[in-house]
Amino acid sequence: MLSIEKYQHVFVEYLEKYSAVKEPETLYSPIQYILNLGGKRLRPVLTLMTSEVFNQDYKKALNAALSIEVFHNFSLIHDDIMDDAPLRRGKATVHEKWDVNTGILSGDAMLIMAYQLFENYDAKTFQALAKLFSKTALEVCEGQQYDVDFETRNDVTIDEYLKMIEYKTAVLVAAAMQMGAIVANASIEDQNNIYQFGKNLGIAFQLQDDYLDAFGDPKTFGKQVGGDIIENKKTYLYIKALEFSNENDKAELKQLFSSNPEDISTKIEVAKQYFESSGSAEVTKIAIEEYTQKAFTVLESINISEEKKALLKAFGNSLMNRTV
Repeated sequence: MLSIEKYQHVFVEYLEKYSAVKEPETLYSPIQYILNLGGKRLRPVLTLMTSEVFNQDYKKALNAALSIEVFHNFSLIHDDIMDDAPLRRGKATVHEKWDVNTGILSGDAMLIMAYQLFENYDAKTFQALAKLFSKTALEVCEGQQYDVDFETRNDVTIDEYLKMIEYKTAVLVAAAMQMGAIVANASIEDQNNIYQFGKNLGIAFQLQDDYLDAFGDPKTFGKQVGGDIIENKKTYLYIKALEFSNENDKAELKQLFSSNPEDISTKIEVAKQYFESSGSAEVTKIAIEEYTQKAFTVLESINISEEKKALLKAFGNSLMNRTV
């Protein structure tokens, strides 16, 4: 098996060839732009890695990995339009660089392109990949809708929040891993188990992202620290802080998360103080560890060597100990 960096390098080379601009240029230039903005390439790397875990040459999984990455970036174009976001990975978003109509149409094309990539596989593999992909794509849309709905609600529960991040984030990580297993012709049992491993890891990953958004180092985090606080997002940290606070603190925290003051740095600091004093920050770290351990427990029942289990564990631990 290769290193994470090597998988990333091979995948980016393949992506660059794939994303060459064709006619009409006004449709395909935005697609090339978003696909080449960078990022960790976490999901496609997981597809390639998983195919090798199940004894398949990772090159056979490149089109499945590419499909996951194209879909992920399609969803980012449309999310950015919905959020009216000016920046993505430090660069202008597609709808800002071009316009909203271009963003919608180029995004639509990317969704179709993601499905087209399955045509490179035999009929049985195509069917399994497409079935998983359709289920996952719909769940991602459901997760996005939950996220939108939560913006106007003050009664979001922990269970609802966990369901939202499972659908919006974790199922795509899980599907990326199962796709690698499908390409490798792994047993259905192993496919389902690697999916559960990826899903639990994906939930832990998003909870870690929530935590780093508040408490990360601005030099390494890669985006504005406190972004969720500024946007009044009801994250795990916020919901747990409400749960653990007395009535007075609860009222003040709700007030803070319904305000848009000019002095955002003070708002961020006050919110972080509530997260720490209530015990919410500590409980979030515990939840991250619990979901990571859930993933590792599933790993034990997968029919692969101890060496490969150790590699997947090391990868999971690296995600949970990241600062970006």
